[in-house]
Amino acid sequence: MTQTPASHPLRIFWLSIALTIIIGAIVTANSGISGLWLFVILLVLEVTFSFDNAVINSKVLARMSPIWQKLFLTVGIIVAVFIVRFLLPIIIVMLATQLGFTDVLNLALHEPEHYGKTLHAAAPMIDAFGGAFLIMIGISYFMDRHKDIHWLKRIEQHLAAAGRFENLKVLVMLIVAILLYSTVDRAYHVAVLVASILGIMLHMALDVMGGMFAAHQSNAKQLIGWAAFASFVYLEVLDASFSFDGVIGAFAITNSVLLIIAGLGAGAIWVRSLTVYLLRAGTLSKYRYLEHGAHWAILALGLVMFIKLYHITPPDWMTGSLGIVFIGTAIVSSILERRHTISSE
Repeated sequence: MTQTPASHPLRIFWLSIALTIIIGAIVTANSGISGLWLFVILLVLEVTFSFDNAVINSKVLARMSPIWQKLFLTVGIIVAVFIVRFLLPIIIVMLATQLGFTDVLNLALHEPEHYGKTLHAAAPMIDAFGGAFLIMIGISYFMDRHKDIHWLKRIEQHLAAAGRFENLKVLVMLIVAILLYSTVDRAYHVAVLVASILGIMLHMALDVMGGMFAAHQSNAKQLIGWAAFASFVYLEVLDASFSFDGVIGAFAITNSVLLIIAGLGAGAIWVRSLTVYLLRAGTLSKYRYLEHGAHWAILALGLVMFIKLYHITPPDWMTGSLGIVFIGTAIVSSILERRHTISSE
């Protein structure tokens, strides 16, 4: 595929490179070389956790107009860094502790160790919500009766056939929510049940909203107006679901909230740039099974979040590697199939 000027890596990643250098310099000035090293680790952690997120984002972004694509990179960055990775954890701690916003903010800035422990205590609610939302994304993709391209054929064909039952995926997820309620620690029963149902409902609401607005633009090549806004909201919620694990895991690396925001925020900027690169380079069309691999990775991450409810916590490197393994395998499978198709012609 010929590389166009718009898809040249330097044109897309220059902002990520510049901001990373600036943020890294500020971190070094305030925290020294050790702080810079932690900043790099957090950045890599965020990109690793969200690589499959970038693949999914690029498909959704492809249907949005250039204006909304720019908003995703500008306004979306503000949402990703300050709201998702700073304000959202504070709101979660507020819900878990019944403290006010100012009290939790003081904890975050002046007692980061206490803040981190409190956020960890709220992890069951976060894992139940994020796990339910991510698994809903995965099964909604595979349980589609109109889906005719399958990577893991035996499994995906059966899932696609099951898609003819409209409400099956919701039924399955509600059964899962009840099972979680029945089997997790008694102290978390209500929180896990409510959070998992909210995750299911949020996905359904976004799906309904997107379908309702898109119906008015069924013949349009690009989504605009409310339809594009619905897709924008979907991307931000998806980003938040991926960031939960990263934010909690970051406190195992450092208790500095500002350092966590710097590292994960820089990582979020790189993920946005990677999304645009995948879009402009036509990567999804080039690698036939890339999208499949990303959705299997999303399912795996959702299951990991559920497993954590039972005090089984895989190391961050293992969780982050799931996306890379699935996506890497899907790319290799796409290349091998393309070569086989060419040789058989």
